[in-house]
Amino acid sequence: MATITFDTLKFVEKLKAAGVPDLQVKAESEALQEALGTAEMATKHDIERVKSQLREMKAEINAKLTLVQWMLALTVVAEVVPLLVM
Repeated sequence: MATITFDTLKFVEKLKAAGVPDLQVKAESEALQEALGTAEMATKHDIERVKSQLREMKAEINAKLTLVQWMLALTVVAEVVPLLVM
């Protein structure tokens, strides 16, 4: 996963230019830097890997569903044929 780039100096300068008090500027910049430091962004590679895993899971589920459909069809035939023969 990729990390987010954060320009602390630019952030602080913008807050100070807007008239935000120094203590608040310091607290906000530290909080934002900490939050962004723990945040992770998915890269295109990460997303492709997840898509691939989902495709594999979908194929497995489809295979199991097909098996269940055949089992149900055979069960119905096994129950209906004796009734028709009577």
